[in-house]
Amino acid sequence: MRVLLTCFDAFGGAQLNASFEAVQLVPDHIHGAEIIKITVPTIFQQSLTCIAEAMDIHQPDIVLSIGVGRCALGIEIERVGINWTDARIPDNAGQQPIDEPIRVDGPCAYFSTLPIKAMVDSIQAVDIPVYVSYTAGTFVCNQVLYGVLDMIAQSQKNIRAAFIHVPCLPEQATDEAEVLSLSAVTSARAIEIAISTAVQTRVDVKSLGGTLS
Repeated sequence: MRVLLTCFDAFGGAQLNASFEAVQLVPDHIHGAEIIKITVPTIFQQSLTCIAEAMDIHQPDIVLSIGVGRCALGIEIERVGINWTDARIPDNAGQQPIDEPIRVDGPCAYFSTLPIKAMVDSIQAVDIPVYVSYTAGTFVCNQVLYGVLDMIAQSQKNIRAAFIHVPCLPEQATDEAEVLSLSAVTSARAIEIAISTAVQTRVDVKSLGGTLS
């Protein structure tokens, strides 16, 4: 089994990207699966082009993309990618699409196809803060989640995919009380557990993970 694990370069004036730092620490083999790591540019269409090329070359069974959630309260495992872009800041190429669909004739949304609640349960078991998230935002992270699932749907290949946001690094943390930071080592451990669970689990568990607002 092959897992394509993607992360982003730094963006928005930051010198580091927590997703990149964490992914570099993830083992190259997890529960018998080969882990193929790539860094994609924080640029709307180019990010998908880069992933599409890697998928063609490596023919993965799983695509797991990692991004940084600057306001995350833990590891966020994303449930849904929406067909909409509303960029609060420009990407690394200076593009700032506002109120535009990712694919004009595409479905409104795609749902992650990895066992996200089982992944949450496994990460919680080692006392790392984690939860199911129902919005991947409207920036490049959502572009990747929606775009990867759309590519898979159009190709009709048996590939499963999802997206995880990791919190910012401790050295990037602000004074905002609502923002949590995690070390790259801790985020990497969570990603490793998520992959191990995905490799071993086909049918997701039913456990609490919804939100009230």
